[in-house]
Amino acid sequence: MKQMMAKKSLQTLLAEMDGENQLRRCLGPVSLTALGVGAVIGAGIFVATGAAAKSVAGPALMVSYSMAGLICVFAALCYAEFASMAPVAGSAYTYAYATMGELVAWIIGWDLVLEYAVGAATVANGWSGYFQSVMAKIGIHVPTLFKTSPYVYSVETGEFLRTGAIINLPAVLIAIIVTIVLVVGIRESARFNATMVIVKVAAVLFVIMVGVFFIRRENWDPFAPYGWTGLSFFGLPVAGQTNPKGEPLGMLAGAAIIFFAYIGFDSISTHAEEAKKPQRDVPIAIITSLLICTVLYVAVVAVLTGMVPYQNLSKDAGVSDAFRQAGLPWAEAIIAAAGVAGITSVMLVMMLSAPRVFLAMARDGLLPTSFFAAVHPKFRTPWKSTIAVGAGVCLMAGFLPIDSLLHLTNIGTLFAFVIVCGSVLVMRKTNPDANRPFRCPMVPIIPILGIAGCLLLMLSLPAANWWRLFAWLGIGMVIYWTYSRHHSKIGKQLRAVKG
Repeated sequence: MKQMMAKKSLQTLLAEMDGENQLRRCLGPVSLTALGVGAVIGAGIFVATGAAAKSVAGPALMVSYSMAGLICVFAALCYAEFASMAPVAGSAYTYAYATMGELVAWIIGWDLVLEYAVGAATVANGWSGYFQSVMAKIGIHVPTLFKTSPYVYSVETGEFLRTGAIINLPAVLIAIIVTIVLVVGIRESARFNATMVIVKVAAVLFVIMVGVFFIRRENWDPFAPYGWTGLSFFGLPVAGQTNPKGEPLGMLAGAAIIFFAYIGFDSISTHAEEAKKPQRDVPIAIITSLLICTVLYVAVVAVLTGMVPYQNLSKDAGVSDAFRQAGLPWAEAIIAAAGVAGITSVMLVMMLSAPRVFLAMARDGLLPTSFFAAVHPKFRTPWKSTIAVGAGVCLMAGFLPIDSLLHLTNIGTLFAFVIVCGSVLVMRKTNPDANRPFRCPMVPIIPILGIAGCLLLMLSLPAANWWRLFAWLGIGMVIYWTYSRHHSKIGKQLRAVKG
């Protein structure tokens, strides 16, 4: 019990950045902000919007995005404080280790791997759909056996159905390409991401500026066809409508589902160890990227649901299909191509972040150090763990359906945000005099609102997501009890003192 509750001091965290496993500090505020925008703007607009508006929230999805963005602001302020205090790899895992002890840190680290790796697999599925759409415009079609995963998830029946395919080959290939880019180096990865961000932000602005002329106000009536709530408790409806399967519908349910769209701003904190001036630049990048993305999301949803009745939005490619329905096929091609670039950058940032969490866990002895903490002598990247994450993404993207992956990522991210907000409250009590280059305002109000908001959205997710989260955490606990607690550096120190 003493080991499970053992905490790492800030001095220990800062000391770990030195030595042969140090990462290269080469990211400035623009690069960091681009990483945040690169991770956030992508699947949320190009993939999830159509399905969420059509089946869950209707035009009220723009309020769903606003609410999810507000909750993210609360969490972002807490992330910014921690990132300025301890600019090391690991993000929420590191913060939990410093405030809540080893066991909670392990749980949140294992959860972050779920967030980033499964999120990357989800995005790879979305990338495949957009890529095939672009290729179809020039007459190139992927064979049926290789165009999608072997199974799809049926919302109506709650079952997995066979598609006739054997593997989603485009999704696997893009995961391999991104893995190679990430191994080569953080500077090269950041440049590649910045290029993709420019392309997709330009496409988003195009959607807004052109689409606004095709808005028909009658498409916003009714504005909230599924209601304003959609709250459930472990899958049991508490307030609002439900679909035939018993899953919640409404604005709150929409916020829970599209929360996936905001995953990414927190990944900036995993790169604090690679920032040139982390105490200043990381908080700026976290908050700036989140505010930019929230404004763009709400504007795009307003345009889409105004252009096309929500019932007619495409589930798989809502943005490009909306322009097709509006009689702008040339715009459809441009947006689909930009969607490929945009979703690629989301994959890159997520697959960039997961190995950094593994690196932090391995430094503490919770994972094999020789593998997960190995930093390439030339590229200065955690190359072995990057390859491992890439292999996992390939397997999930190639064989699992996007719908089941999407919701699993949401609940993992919300859980991480709850821990970070709680950690700020703990650290203010245990280390009140620590140097805080950035201070979260209105403590304890902001962290408490962040915790409450995230729990509200977690409870609005279908029950299946809770069971999948418990199953994932169960696997993690088996690894902790059979390996991590025996190899933990803090555990060894405690046993040495006791002996």
